[in-house]
Amino acid sequence: MILIVDDVPQNLAVLHDTLDESGYTVLVANSGAAALERIEQVVPDVILLDAVMPGMDGFEVCRRLRAMPRLRQLPIIFMTGLTDSEHVVAAFAAGGTDYVTKPVRQSEVLARIQSHLRAARLMQQASSALDAFGHAVCAVVPGSGRIIWQTPLARQWMDAYLAGPEQPDRDAANASLAAWLAALPRSPGVVLTIALPTRRLLFSVADMRDPQQWTVVLREESDTAQVERLSSLLRLTRREAEVLHWVVMGKTNRDIGDILGMSPRTVNKHLEHVFDKLGVETRTAAAAQAMNRLRTAGQDGAGPLLAA
Repeated sequence: MILIVDDVPQNLAVLHDTLDESGYTVLVANSGAAALERIEQVVPDVILLDAVMPGMDGFEVCRRLRAMPRLRQLPIIFMTGLTDSEHVVAAFAAGGTDYVTKPVRQSEVLARIQSHLRAARLMQQASSALDAFGHAVCAVVPGSGRIIWQTPLARQWMDAYLAGPEQPDRDAANASLAAWLAALPRSPGVVLTIALPTRRLLFSVADMRDPQQWTVVLREESDTAQVERLSSLLRLTRREAEVLHWVVMGKTNRDIGDILGMSPRTVNKHLEHVFDKLGVETRTAAAAQAMNRLRTAGQDGAGPLLAA
């Protein structure tokens, strides 16, 4: 199903006939507002969107559509008579997938629609496969950070960590994610951590081979799970593992005492036992060894990684 958005009736008629004869179901809208109303009723497979229209132009329509999570991967092809590179850049900045120039060549429009439909189907198949195995994955555009698609689990976690009631500072969390996504081309190996009081969400780039979209993997960590991993990997008691976990998280003895309900002196006693079992003499060495063991275990498939 193709939605054509153009304020010129003749353009609508020509494109409608071309697409109809090619076997597509065609919807039309003669303004930006009408297009948004159409999409509230039914989501097309591709949108052909006129860039310059009275009232709400195509750029604004595209921005509004991209703000809706369910439409982030919808192919939007701009149609414009503007050949200036500034306007082409504006189309992509608004979230456009592609563009054609007016007067529109029918064969070119058909070829681009078919190409984007194939790509959309492949993305949907990949997303469905990831969904089936319960993975939290999303695809983003390098540089702009625009999310093209995400699995249900990724959306669930992002909603919880960026907008949920547990997040004490939603604006800061969203700003951190936006800055990390925008910086990916310069520092693709950096892991982003968004924290809630007792759990954390880690974002890392898994695949950068496609220059148009990079794959980002989300992993959730909780304090409880991390303590259990430390206890098992390093042969520590539960209390020793709890103390070491909070040392890794950068907490002081006083902080750890407040968190675990014990005196700083008792925390220090547990730390002495940890140092003895790990064969180290300092907090920094204990934390480094714990992080290395967790990373190694994660790479062997035994558990989650700890963010550096």
